[in-house]
Order: sequence, then C-alpha cells, then structure tokens
Amino acid sequence: MSDAPQTIEIPVQGMDCAECAMHVQQAIAALPGVTTVNVLLAAEKAVIALDPLRVDRSAIAQAVQNAGYTVPITNDRAEVPASIDQLTHSVLRLFGLVIGAVLFIVVIGEWLGLFAAFTTQIPWPLGLAVVLIAGYPVLRNVVRAAWQRQITAHTLMTLGVIAALAVGEWATAAIVVFFMRVGDYAERFTTERARRAVKDLTALAPQMARVVRDGTELEVPLDAVRVGETVIVRPGEQIPVDGEVISGQATIDQAAITGEAMPVEAAPGTHVFAATITRLGSLRIRVTHVGADTTFGRVIRLVAEAETHRAEVQRIADRFSTWYLPLVVTIALLTLLIRQDALATAAVLVVACSCAFALATPIAMLASIGAGAKRGLLIKGGKYLEVLARADVLLIDKTGTLTMGRPQITRIVPLGTLTEVALLRLAATAERYSEHPLAEAVRQVAQQRGIEVGEPQDFVAVPGMGVRASVDGHMVTVGNQRMVLDTTPPPLATELEAQGQTLLYVACDGQPVGMLAASDIARREVPQALAAVRALGIQHIELLTGDNARAAATLSAQLGIAYRAQLLPEDKIAIVRDYQAQGHTVVMVGDGVNDAPALAQADVGIAMGAAGTDIALEAAHVALMRDDWLLVPEALHIARRTLRVVKLNIGFTALYNLLGLSLAALGFLPPILAAAAQSLPDLGILANSSRLLRPASAISRQRMHQPVGDQALCARVNRQ
Repeated sequence: MSDAPQTIEIPVQGMDCAECAMHVQQAIAALPGVTTVNVLLAAEKAVIALDPLRVDRSAIAQAVQNAGYTVPITNDRAEVPASIDQLTHSVLRLFGLVIGAVLFIVVIGEWLGLFAAFTTQIPWPLGLAVVLIAGYPVLRNVVRAAWQRQITAHTLMTLGVIAALAVGEWATAAIVVFFMRVGDYAERFTTERARRAVKDLTALAPQMARVVRDGTELEVPLDAVRVGETVIVRPGEQIPVDGEVISGQATIDQAAITGEAMPVEAAPGTHVFAATITRLGSLRIRVTHVGADTTFGRVIRLVAEAETHRAEVQRIADRFSTWYLPLVVTIALLTLLIRQDALATAAVLVVACSCAFALATPIAMLASIGAGAKRGLLIKGGKYLEVLARADVLLIDKTGTLTMGRPQITRIVPLGTLTEVALLRLAATAERYSEHPLAEAVRQVAQQRGIEVGEPQDFVAVPGMGVRASVDGHMVTVGNQRMVLDTTPPPLATELEAQGQTLLYVACDGQPVGMLAASDIARREVPQALAAVRALGIQHIELLTGDNARAAATLSAQLGIAYRAQLLPEDKIAIVRDYQAQGHTVVMVGDGVNDAPALAQADVGIAMGAAGTDIALEAAHVALMRDDWLLVPEALHIARRTLRVVKLNIGFTALYNLLGLSLAALGFLPPILAAAAQSLPDLGILANSSRLLRPASAISRQRMHQPVGDQALCARVNRQ
C-alpha cells in the first residue's frame, strides 16, 4: 500500500444546516491521518485528504455516524422520483399552515389566559412524554454532540427545554421543541432549494453513449467510453462526451453549458460539449474528454465545491456562535441571582438561539452560488462573492476578452471604378481556399452580404504575403502592401493603420482596385456592460494588452477607458499587485490563456468563455460559461445583492436577540411566548435569503430599457 497522501470523497446524509456540516467536518478532522477535510453541504459529501496507512473509509464512516449522521453505501438521495418530490412539497405546504395555526393559538391563548387553563388539565408526566417523543431526533443529536464535546445551536435550545421542564412549564418545553422542528424543516427546505442547482446539473448528465467499435455501433455505459473513440449522436439525443465533430452537421442546444438560448451549428472540426442536445442532424464525434473530465463534469464539481471557500462574514458568524452560548448562560444566571425569577430565567434560555447567526451567511451564499450557476456564472466560493462586492478596480485583457479574438472586415474601400460588391466578390473568390484568418474574415463578410463566391483557378498562397488566383479570366492578387503595391499607399491607408487596422490590398491584372480594412473588433455588448459596471460604482477601468499601442489606444478611446499596451504576463501581474498595494480590490477579466497568472493574482479573477477552457476554470475565481460581457456586471450585481442580504441577516438577528433577551430577563416575555419568538429570526433569515434564488437583475432591466444608445455606440465601435 502506498503511503502517498490521497484525496477521497464520501457521501454524507442527514446534513440540513451549516452547523451540521461543521460538526461532520470536526468529527472527521479529529481522526489521526486526516490532513484536510471540506464538508460540502450542497453536494452532501466530504472531500478528505488523508494518509491511507493511518485512516480508512470505515473509520471515517464511524466518525460521521458518531456525530449523528450517516454515510450511505451509494448516494441515492438526489434521485427522488418527481411524484414523491411533489407529494413532499404538498405535505410541507400543509405543515406550514399548521405551524401558523399553532403559533396563532399559542400567542392568543397566552394573552387571554386560555392556554394555561388548558395545559393544567394534562398531567405533567404525559406532557413530559410529549416533549421527549416530539423532540427525540433533535435531543438525540444534542446528546451525541455533547458526547463529542461539541456545542450546537440546538444545545442552547435544549437547555431552554430543560429549564422549562424544571419550572413545571411542560407546555413551554413542547412549544420550544415544536419550533425547533419547524426551524429544522424551514432550513432544510431552503437548503434543498439551493442544493437543487447541483442536483439539476447532475440530472442533466448523460449515462449512455453509442460507440463505434470494429465497425459496429454499441450502446455502452458512459464510464466505458475511452478517449479517441468515435461516438454517434442522433437527432434529439444528448451529446455524452466532449469531442470534435469528424462528420455530419447538426444544430446544437448548448444552454446546459453556456446558458445561451440560441442554438449553434456544428460541422466537421467543431468542438462540442457533453450534456448539450442535437436538435437537428446527426454527428460522429471523436472523444476528447469523458465523465468528470468534460466541461460539464468540471461545472458540476466547481458548483459543488464552491462553498468550500467561506466568506469572512461567515467566519465572523461562526466565531460569534462559539461565545454566544456562554453569554446567554451568564445572562440567565444573572437573571436568576438578581431577580430570583425561575420563569424569567427559563424564558432567557428559551428565547436565545444562535441558529440565526449560523444561518445568516452560508444560506445566502449558497443561494447566490446556485442561482448564479443557472445563469451561466460559476462562482467558486462565498469569499469571492464578498470580495467582488467590494471591488473598485476592473482590469481587462483585450484579445478574446473585450474583442472577438478574430479579425473582421471593418471597411471596404474601392480605389477605382469597381463597386464594393464587385471588389468584395473578387477578394472572396481569390481567398476561397486560403486558411489565413484574414481570408476567413473576407469570406464571412461576403456571405453576410449575400455575395456568391466563384471558383478560383490557379490558386497560389504566398506565406506572409497573400494569395493569387485567376477569377473570371483575370489575375487577382489579395495581400499586404509589399505584395500588391509598388507605389505609395493612399492617405486613407495611413489613417486606417493609425487606428490599428490591418489592410488587405486587392489588385486585378496588376492594377490596384481596392483595399479591405480588418481589425479585432469589440464585442457588441461591451459598451453596455461597461456602462453597467460604472453604474455599480466601479469607475477605474483599464485595458491591459500585449497588443500594439495603436490598436489599444483606438479601442480604449472608443470605450472610454484607460489602457496599457505591449505587456507581458508578468507585467500584468505587477500592475495587479501595484493596485492591491494601494489598497484597491482588483477584479481581472481575461480569456484564461496568457492572462492566467493575473487572473490568479487578482482579488477576483473572471474567466471569459470557460466552456472548454481548462486554464480559465483553474486560474479564475469566477468563470463565465458563455462569451457574454453582460455577465460581468451581472456577477457584480449578484455579489453586492448577496452582501446586502447577509448584512441585513446579521443586523436583524443581533437586534432581535438583544431585544428578546432583554424582555425575557426583565420578565416581560413569558416562557410560552419566548418559545414562539425564538423561531422567528430563523424564519426571517431563511425568507430573506430565499430572495437570492429569484433573479433580480438590474442588468436585464437595463438591456430592455436602454437599447437605443447602447446599440448606437456598438455600431460606432464596429464601423471604425
């Protein structure tokens, strides 16, 4: 057996709150041989780095069981039939009505004195039995935690139950137990809604693939498919692997990966992703990645592991929970010593509950991470949401990030009697078989204008210069100045080159007839996105590029941002560090190739187009699953909204608990009402955090209500 450290994953069932995950983590971390452990509440699993010679799975499973949770043989929990799930929600809605009715009866009955008259008719032993039976699941976990020398929020509430029973208030104890169970249900329901982001993603994963082996099509389980094999996908089927199309054509719905509603066309050479769907046509695909190694597999892993990175506000809440219990016990003892009032002392213990503080941050973070995943934003942890909310500097790469990453024709300039259409037809026909990116740009603009491209004769490509071909009996040359011109270029050429444009000259039978200007243009949505970023409070936006200064100056002037050009990757890192040294919180947006070091150095790195880009997923802290710049302000908006919710949660809980403790200690809050009141902050936090599961995007509203100015600006950028 190797003594090298290993990382394993084990499923854990029974975790319904942040404290549950913390207790499981503590139990596993206490085992000799465990190096690190991260318990993921949303994914219902623990990721453990360990020494295999000192600890094994059975010891870990026993530790989890001793903490009050279970390690199933298989993780079946996510596979709940839809009919059962719907029935559960119906039952829970009914349960919610019962909760409201009970709360109303208890409060009104206490005020009118009717509740006490009713409870005195029931023998105390019977009341004790009701409390023990109803509270058994919670009380059992508290005892187990105490045996492990752990304190939970339910520990404090259990002290309240004991205090109520000690003064003969069995009805108060029963109400506390009831609302303990209510709080558990509400937290479980909210956690399940947030957890559904992972479950929904997992449910999309294909399970079978049709593979060609020895000339025969075989349907095999996905884990039996190997890299390099050929997979066949028919109309309406999911693509089971990442790979490259080797034959066939199809329209593919890639919403599962990119979040983009518009389908894409796939042809030989197109890279396709697992979990996407062929709507029209069939494909033969050479496998490049399978299972967890696919883009879809990495998406699931990133979403599941996002909660590992905890926000500082969450750590503050965790630390608060550790000293809150001694504080409450001290207040209860002072109440007993000073006021000599056992009922008021019991009320203090009953009304105090640290559940709300434990819930204030993780539920909000989990909700935002899950909601972001469904909208094409992969946020790797709560701490990045918090940092993103404080960002004040945005640094941006150029090629492939602000721009399309490929040249496009921006100007068509006839130099003689030819029209633009005739000039473009000559150039596109001559370039028909060229593989150069500029040739592709010429063919693309001809196709967009509906120009029929002819068949060239005697085609010759001259490396580094251009192409020659016979078109309709005329010798056409398309290339750079050295290849085409033997005279001084026209003044317009100098002007266009000063703007960072690349020029293609066209000659017919040795005479210059026109020129085409090409550049890597800004993405159409960039002006609107940058305006939205500024509206969110980030005023310092800077372009960092390795491109030449002319191209950078032209683009930055069009977008109204600062720039630095001709930078190496280490230069970008130095700039990021310089801003950080000045006390700024830096966001870096790049395409994940030469920008990877700067993405990792930034306080938050955002990778454009993470679908299929390994380095982007690894280096960045936030990954955009489609090349849509509007997701950048969307991420900022989600982060700031989340932090507002967290601060509101913490502030509300602190004020509520202070008020409740004061009223209980002074005798204004009897135990029965304290029992009803202690669950309200939990429910308030859960309801407030649940808002983050619903989209509320200022960006989408801006997109709808401000199209004219943005489109006009985009048009100016693309024309120049």
